[in-house]
Amino acid sequence: MDIHTKKGDLSSLSEELSSLLKSIGTHRGVKKGTFLFQEGERADELYLIEKGIFQISKLSLEGKELNMQLCKKDDFIGELTLFSEEATYMLSAIAIQDSEVLTIQRDRLEHALISNAPLTFEFMKWISTQLRKNQSKIRDLVMHGKKGALYSTLIRISNSYGVEMEKGILLDIHLSNGELAKYCAATRESVNRMLSDLRKKNVIEYASSGRIILLDLDFLREEIGCENCPIEICNID
Repeated sequence: MDIHTKKGDLSSLSEELSSLLKSIGTHRGVKKGTFLFQEGERADELYLIEKGIFQISKLSLEGKELNMQLCKKDDFIGELTLFSEEATYMLSAIAIQDSEVLTIQRDRLEHALISNAPLTFEFMKWISTQLRKNQSKIRDLVMHGKKGALYSTLIRISNSYGVEMEKGILLDIHLSNGELAKYCAATRESVNRMLSDLRKKNVIEYASSGRIILLDLDFLREEIGCENCPIEICNID
């Protein structure tokens, strides 16, 4: 079984760009339950998570919360548009445990990049990858409905938090069915039914801790016509 758990965003950047971002950032603590930024606010800052976990979400037109990402240490959050005066955050980020971030101001980043074309290109390429990730999650929901969104979410969690076991892949993170439902624009009750159906089909089972073990990852992939996107795109981070 070939599972490669995704590393933090920082590992995908060159040492030169990583050092630059760290050199212009300032440290900040964020208490559990506090929004780091909210949808619609001015997007003037990019954040590197140094400690803790953040839930990234978006409100639908009906006012329902759709979870997009669960980000941890060494991940960047905050859709930062360079050289744009009117950019706003399209998503919201809330700390689900006491956290620490490195705050990078947009104007300082622009000033640092403007004379270094290779680093500017690398940063813009990274931003493009983040947009592809969000687009692919919305695509799964639109094309495959709530069931496909759940299957896709389980696959993505396995890429971010999967631990290989003899019988399958342990999803080594605690998410309630209600929290899973927010990744699928579904109700907790419908997620309960879908997970129960997967259990009856021996696609999943539960560990003694209550966490999900994927027994048949290929079933989920076949059901949604998985395109085998690279792990940089297919993850929950």
